[in-house]
Amino acid sequence: MLAIADPADLDRGPRDTKSGTERMCVVTRRVRPTDELIRFVLSPAGEPVPDLKRKLPGRGLWVSASHDAVAEAVKRNLFARGFKKNVKPSADLADETDKLILRGVIEALAMVAKAGQVVSGFAKVEDALRRNTAGILLHATNGAADGIRKLDGLARQNAAFGDETDLLPIISLLSSDELDLALGRSNVIHAAVLTGPAGKTFLSRSQNLVRYRMADADINARAKPSLTHASPDTAPPDGDFAD
Repeated sequence: MLAIADPADLDRGPRDTKSGTERMCVVTRRVRPTDELIRFVLSPAGEPVPDLKRKLPGRGLWVSASHDAVAEAVKRNLFARGFKKNVKPSADLADETDKLILRGVIEALAMVAKAGQVVSGFAKVEDALRRNTAGILLHATNGAADGIRKLDGLARQNAAFGDETDLLPIISLLSSDELDLALGRSNVIHAAVLTGPAGKTFLSRSQNLVRYRMADADINARAKPSLTHASPDTAPPDGDFAD
């Protein structure tokens, strides 16, 4: 059961930020679960910074987890009102928050790779899909459409024979350079996180980034979907492709 939200804008510190509690968004004035919000605290320099892990000291102000909401909080000077101080957030705070969430995604993927639970390269990913050992399918955002279509088609073919309530997540959030950074190799276009618990944090952080970027209706109109699930709609096309 969700806890009753404190009517005050500011929480009482990191101990007051457990998952499952509710807080009020300073922008929308709506009470929402903390998992759907971002906590901001003041840095030693007096600037609001996102506390993505909800562990930073000091009282926190909560904003809906979307790019537009953070930008609106800056535009309307809501950080100063909430903290009751002459707070001057960066004009690019919404974009800076996006970069921090993205960095968390890359770090989580690097940890999965360090555990030996990631394969990369078209042939290895295709083999993992055929063996049903792929738990998450990854494509670089700058990957060629033909290779993506081939692997997505294979994932959908597998879904046609599986449980549709547990469909394979397909993620296209990271560029090839960002995949290279996470996996410690070059020219990565396709990768797969193998089945098992190792990819849980990576998937959760990826979902958070998608929500941040696409929670607003106007963003949906200009951003392509970046996290989908294999659906048994399309058979895989013929042909072979290389990374």
